[in-house]
Amino acid sequence: MTETLVIHYLELSLKGKNRPWFIERLVRSIRVLVADQDVSHVRHVQGRIEARLGANANWAEIRSRLAGLPGIANFAKATQIDLTRGAEATSGIDAMWEAMRPMLDGRTPASFRVKVRRVNKQFPIESPAVERALGERVIAATGWRVDLSNPALTLWVEALGEHALVYADREPGAGGLPIGTGGKVLCLLSGGIDSPVAAWRMMRRGCTALFVHFHAYPILSIASQEKARELVQTLTRRQLKSKLFLVPFGALQQQVVLSVPPPLRVIIYRRFMVRIAEEIARRANALALVTGDVVGQVASQTLENIVAVNQVATMPILRPLISCDKEEITAEAREIGTYGTSILEDQDCCTLFTPELPSTRTTLRLVEEAEQALDVPALVAMALEGVTLESHGVAW
Repeated sequence: MTETLVIHYLELSLKGKNRPWFIERLVRSIRVLVADQDVSHVRHVQGRIEARLGANANWAEIRSRLAGLPGIANFAKATQIDLTRGAEATSGIDAMWEAMRPMLDGRTPASFRVKVRRVNKQFPIESPAVERALGERVIAATGWRVDLSNPALTLWVEALGEHALVYADREPGAGGLPIGTGGKVLCLLSGGIDSPVAAWRMMRRGCTALFVHFHAYPILSIASQEKARELVQTLTRRQLKSKLFLVPFGALQQQVVLSVPPPLRVIIYRRFMVRIAEEIARRANALALVTGDVVGQVASQTLENIVAVNQVATMPILRPLISCDKEEITAEAREIGTYGTSILEDQDCCTLFTPELPSTRTTLRLVEEAEQALDVPALVAMALEGVTLESHGVAW
């Protein structure tokens, strides 16, 4: 018997002729994810991904990493058994029971069931008969009650021809599609609660997330940059490597303050952010921008103001959180591990030179008239000249 990691995907099974490419991307990511663990032979086998767990494999660490990797529906630590060691089919059931029996120790579930799947019909006994045979042995050993509809514990067996996998605990995965299958997006990372969650939702759809953070250093401290770095590093655990573009924005804001009426300044700031982010995205071969906007959450996110910001965009602006409420976003931020960092106090450029009463119902005419007092191309070029790029990789 061999300790094995078994990983299931769900959405990839719908990809038709492109399925092998998606699966290979997932296999590649898993190999990188566990490269420093005692895990070997990561490969695709009959609709699932298997890997061999060595004696020094740290299951708690492996489980934590796999839970956050997009593309995985569920996974488990299983015992692999040989179904060819005996001439009789019943010897296969004996081997299954031999692997299953230690998995019962220390458990007191209210109910259980055995779930068998014959992926390869080479094993001659049909699944219901194997379930009954193993279930009877579990009852004899423990006295547990059977519940086929809503069991407290499910004992799994997957018969794959010459071998079978036996396990008792399925861990939920992140779902979605493997990283790198959905193209690149550039995520505007403010440092608040919303934007990291928006980035994560795009990562779950297979997108490679690049990040851009606008800061006001040296007018303000470097705190917002450090916060952005920490958020990117947390998200990088889920996509293995990331790029962070840091844009000096304070000098541009000062020019806006000198020329633009206070109520319109926030919208003007955001329009400049879109222009600058788009140029960065084009240079990085990203296909869209991503923001954490939520309709009506703050003054700049009314529909009228969103329209005013969109007017300068030449590539799609994706807003994964647009209809969410704050409680929902906060819960997801806690789940992905960004919440604690997002709520830290910092000196954000979004609060620099922000008027007390920003416009909530602006019009394109007013915004365009205000921008006539600015040399927009020159200000965009000035900000782009100061951009710095950081590469972030996983540091386990």
